[in-house]
Amino acid sequence: QVQLVESGGGSVQAGGSLKLSCKIVRFTTGDYCTGWFRQAPGKEREGVAAIDSYGRLSYRPSVKGRFNIFFDDAEDNLALQMDSLELEDSGMYFCAADFMGAGDCYYNTEEYEFIHWGQGTQVTVS
Repeated sequence: QVQLVESGGGSVQAGGSLKLSCKIVRFTTGDYCTGWFRQAPGKEREGVAAIDSYGRLSYRPSVKGRFNIFFDDAEDNLALQMDSLELEDSGMYFCAADFMGAGDCYYNTEEYEFIHWGQGTQVTVS
């Protein structure tokens, strides 16, 4: 059974940094897409960044240049380094993963394309 477990959330002042991690347990190899989503209170969940099994990256325009998605040490540890955090970056952050064809993995890939989700980790910027 595939499990995703996020960690690294917290509270930070505007302009600060946080690094989120997502441990992906038992996700087998193949063409896949992994990504980070976030949801602020009263708003819909939105895609933030994505990386596919070939290492191709995709970022939400509002975070490009500030956030960096990458595999930390091994392909089963997805990370999101967030720098120059803004108030609008606050929300619950979720990692997601699923098998996906090459060329289908973007920050705005629809949520329903992802079967596997983590429980979320809270990020608060003040």
